[in-house]
Amino acid sequence: MADQSLNDFNRQILQQRYEIQQQLGKKAGRRTVLAHDLETQQLVIIKLLTFSSDFAWEDLKLFEREAETLKAIDHPAIPRYLDYFELDASSNRGYALVQSYVKGKSLEEYITTGRKFTESEIKEIATSLLKILTYLHGRQPPIIHRDIKPSNIILIPDGNRVGQVYLVDFGSVQTLASKAGKTVTVVGTYGYMPPEQFGGYATPASDLYSLGATLIALATGIHPADLPQKNLRIGFQDAVNLSPALVVWLQWLTEPSLEKRLTSASAALNALKTGQIRTTPQSVVRLDQPVNTLSLFWNAMWRSTVIGGIVVAMSAALYSTVVIPIVGTYMGLQIGAFVGFPIAFVNGFVVAIITRLFFFPLKNSHLHRRTVTIISTILGMSIAVISFKSLSFHETNSLLLDKVFWMIAPSVITGLGMGTASKSIAQWYEKEHHTNS
Repeated sequence: MADQSLNDFNRQILQQRYEIQQQLGKKAGRRTVLAHDLETQQLVIIKLLTFSSDFAWEDLKLFEREAETLKAIDHPAIPRYLDYFELDASSNRGYALVQSYVKGKSLEEYITTGRKFTESEIKEIATSLLKILTYLHGRQPPIIHRDIKPSNIILIPDGNRVGQVYLVDFGSVQTLASKAGKTVTVVGTYGYMPPEQFGGYATPASDLYSLGATLIALATGIHPADLPQKNLRIGFQDAVNLSPALVVWLQWLTEPSLEKRLTSASAALNALKTGQIRTTPQSVVRLDQPVNTLSLFWNAMWRSTVIGGIVVAMSAALYSTVVIPIVGTYMGLQIGAFVGFPIAFVNGFVVAIITRLFFFPLKNSHLHRRTVTIISTILGMSIAVISFKSLSFHETNSLLLDKVFWMIAPSVITGLGMGTASKSIAQWYEKEHHTNS
């Protein structure tokens, strides 16, 4: 088969079922053909690997991995596995992988015709591909495509919309079975391949780099390898007419350093939707200019007082309504406000002190948020217990029940209210810190 001409190759029938229509692609030891399934009367794609003179055992390993991967996954935007069989002709021995056929044009074909994609189209394509990658990277073990590029993305237009996007050709796929992600085979396409992949190392973030390079090619109409580079970064800014936010997002995707690149498809999708901007190199230089101390104390105290006080007062009113309908609403609101607002003011002061002493400047936002929330919850409950304990309880058989209703439960509500207020303070501080820095 590998030695036949294309004319001889067409109309052959494999497995007495697949009638070859035309050849779609060819490289050393491999062919991709369009065939007609005589059983289902559907068009299918068949990938052929033959034991030719340039055959390498690594090719068979990748070929079998592609078949296993397609067989294990099920996604509407990825070709379906249909069949796998051995070629046993005396002159042409090898293997064949049959996949569902996606009728459409590759993004490479659009670029070749001179088309440049608009910002809204690029975002739409990016969103579709990130959803596919979220599925692949979310598998156990994660599946890394390793060869995302315009020719491996099929587009089926839908009127004025971009339409359906498909990710095809899993011939370079890697299942990240090991934590390190180290591989022996270097695969990918120059210009779309992240630096780490040249060393045989691939992670989910490697696919994000390839996606970013692909989107840059759509925006510029130029192969990424032909664009200027500085410190391994693709210099595409002057060749596009995109919003600053999208330019920064694409730079984030195509960071040469894994440590500075977006790490997951879900995070990339969220950043694209929300317009989240990463910390730039210039801002890192100014990390020694944290949030102003006066601003920290003022915001902590008023946020805690307002949020904590309202949460406690409203929660107390609702709780008291359940315990004593109608009358309890007024009583709960009054007592909740009387206790909640003063405690919330003290809580804000304590949170500001803790933040200033131990989290200034902010280095671990998660630890800060968790610490102040826990401390404020415990502090709020403790002060509330002391406050409510001053209420007199009648010495009856329902003494324990009275305490549960009028001391323990309200104290828990107060503590949770203080925790909510402190979480809000921590979120403000984190946002303000990144804005100033």
